[in-house]
Amino acid sequence: MTRLVVVGIVLSALNLRPAITSLGALLQEVRDGLGMSGGVAGLLTSMPPLCFAVFGVTAPRLARRFGAGTVVCAGMAAVTAGLLIRPYTGGTAGFLAASALALMGMSVGNVLMPVIVKRWFPDRVGPMTGLYSMAIALGTAAAAAATVPLTGALGGDWRTGLAVWAGLAAAAVLPWVPVVRDRGPAPAAPAPGKVPAPDAGEGKAPASDASEGKASAPTAGEGQRPALRITRSRTAWALAVFFGLQATGAYIAMGWMPQIFRDAGVPASTAGVLLAVTMVMGVPLAFVIPRLAARLPHQGPIVLVLGVCGLAGYAGLYCAPAAGAWAWALLIGISNCAFPLALTMVGMRARTGAGVAQLSGFAQSTGYLISVPGPLLVGVLYQSSGGWGLPLALMSALMLPQMAAGLLAGRDRTVEDEAGAMPRTAGR
Repeated sequence: MTRLVVVGIVLSALNLRPAITSLGALLQEVRDGLGMSGGVAGLLTSMPPLCFAVFGVTAPRLARRFGAGTVVCAGMAAVTAGLLIRPYTGGTAGFLAASALALMGMSVGNVLMPVIVKRWFPDRVGPMTGLYSMAIALGTAAAAAATVPLTGALGGDWRTGLAVWAGLAAAAVLPWVPVVRDRGPAPAAPAPGKVPAPDAGEGKAPASDASEGKASAPTAGEGQRPALRITRSRTAWALAVFFGLQATGAYIAMGWMPQIFRDAGVPASTAGVLLAVTMVMGVPLAFVIPRLAARLPHQGPIVLVLGVCGLAGYAGLYCAPAAGAWAWALLIGISNCAFPLALTMVGMRARTGAGVAQLSGFAQSTGYLISVPGPLLVGVLYQSSGGWGLPLALMSALMLPQMAAGLLAGRDRTVEDEAGAMPRTAGR
């Protein structure tokens, strides 16, 4: 069963971004085909973080009731349906609604992947986080690079080029079905008054959710522990801000980097490849960074290195966007690896599976909400100023609070220590 969970994690992670980057590759064709205005197109580019924020907050509650594996399985089915339906809706409203359905499925996967890793692989949080982060980066880059060639090979219809990614999503449903059917008994609750030992900065979770490190499937019986006052944790807020600002940079890059290069005289086909290079940098680094982070007592040095790479990339885009295009794409790709780092810190800043679920839901939902205005604001600044100076200045400025929040989130402490537990029974 553990092998099936690994397959399910990898296939699900591959599907957490193609709905976004495949659309970016064909956005002009979609706009022409549906008669979509520029304002609606701007709304469409801001839908991913908005949906991740709105729907992601429900994931921990759904996982407590139905089990994390069941919710991820249903999420992948929603992604499949949304990707299959949206190209053929025949109108802008239907296209937006079907996109929201796919993004809803992706949002629960975003939040529950750290939970599943913590529960099934409590002694391998770093490597497993690296594995699924690498799969996310691979799926993102593959959709960015392959959607246009696939569309041409399948007859040149943008509808087919978008719908083809539903097949990959459907494959992600299959490994979860036997996992859901064979959930097994709920893991034993720790003895009253017994507090699991912290991971001492090594990325290892306690065995309270999986006795002696043995994997046990999440069940509806989980989540009976007292709820954390998660909003009282400074680390949770720092992690949410760090997550939100790195997501802002990532969605700005996915939505606008090709346009920056094209305005600098780079051919459209090359601009798409440059975006794919930026995205594919996450494949090797998403495996290395979580393993390194899990071995450090403080993840602040990694935060600083990634931030400096981002600042250098944005400075290069301002000074010589065409001449150094490949270097800037690489540097920004390295900077975007703050995403797997943030996921790793989610797993390290809580002791238990229930704590990880609450922290993941809070940090990701709040973070994605923070990231919603970024792509829209860049578009407004670009349109009003007629150039990329102001947008790039904004992107560079946002990197500074991202680094500060990352330093705070990277400290060796847990949300259980900071937030405490919320009693569920009155009078106690």
